[in-house]
Amino acid sequence: MPVPIKSTLGILGDNLRKRHSALPLGRRKVTAWTRGLGIPRGGKTVLYTGQMWQMVPAINAMSRQLAKYEHSRMGFLFGFARSMNKLVNLTPLLARTSAREREEYDRRLRNIARLLKAAGVEFGYLYENDLYAGGLAHDEGLDRGFVAHAERVSENLRRAGVERVITVDPHTTNMLRSVYPKVVPGFSIAVKSYLEVLAERDFARRRSVDRTATIHDSCVYARYEGVVDQPRKLLAGAGVRLSEPELSGTLTFCCGGPLETLFPGKSAEIATRRIEQLGSVNRQVVTACPLCLANLSRVAPPETEVRDISDYLAEAYCPTEAPA
Repeated sequence: MPVPIKSTLGILGDNLRKRHSALPLGRRKVTAWTRGLGIPRGGKTVLYTGQMWQMVPAINAMSRQLAKYEHSRMGFLFGFARSMNKLVNLTPLLARTSAREREEYDRRLRNIARLLKAAGVEFGYLYENDLYAGGLAHDEGLDRGFVAHAERVSENLRRAGVERVITVDPHTTNMLRSVYPKVVPGFSIAVKSYLEVLAERDFARRRSVDRTATIHDSCVYARYEGVVDQPRKLLAGAGVRLSEPELSGTLTFCCGGPLETLFPGKSAEIATRRIEQLGSVNRQVVTACPLCLANLSRVAPPETEVRDISDYLAEAYCPTEAPA
């Protein structure tokens, strides 16, 4: 039997409508990464996470749960779970995460903030008002709920006086820059990925990374948002020598996401094919998307290391970790 798709989508849709996120996170989990960074609240230019990096551990946990039911006769339990979820948020139960895994993903957000500071970029953060951007809901086809949610996020940004947004992942970039203007009348906030912002800056590295890696291009960045040259420029500046896989740039191969929430087996199959392609070129793999990082890391053999681009850049441009 397949994963209980109707019940799973129902849980995500109910969460979006009732709790304003496909997988609702508590305020502390959303903002924990800012601890010790001293980022000012609000402003005309803000770093906007859209909760994507923070949500990936929950997506991973949900995928592990769903994988247990993909070929099980117990899938009917998700129908019961959906009924309960309408009354009580079951995300902490269905998508239970570990502090260690959350810290790993939060560290990438700290990397990004530290890189922007090192480049002399001034920005604020909305903290509890850094709302989920809706990428997972949009990708899974929850159109009606997504449009209402996009309008809510747009109004939140307007009330906060935000004019420019610096995003931290391809999915949030795509939502705010390409999708919101199509579904929210008058949405005109300027949106750039942090990779685009950093690539426009001339700032010196403090240490050479001095290693070779192969790059996995995010489908969303490369095909929809034109972010291809910027990560390569930044990695070269950090001292990383890139080995290009055959399928790269706009011809990149999928990492398996966002299938992991509905078809975890097929997602793993696709991710395995991609990690084999990348590993045949170099055992050091660099990604620029939290979902790509998660999906490829999940299937990578022990001899293949998958790291986010912010790990390499932070090592080169701001090697000292901010105090916790």
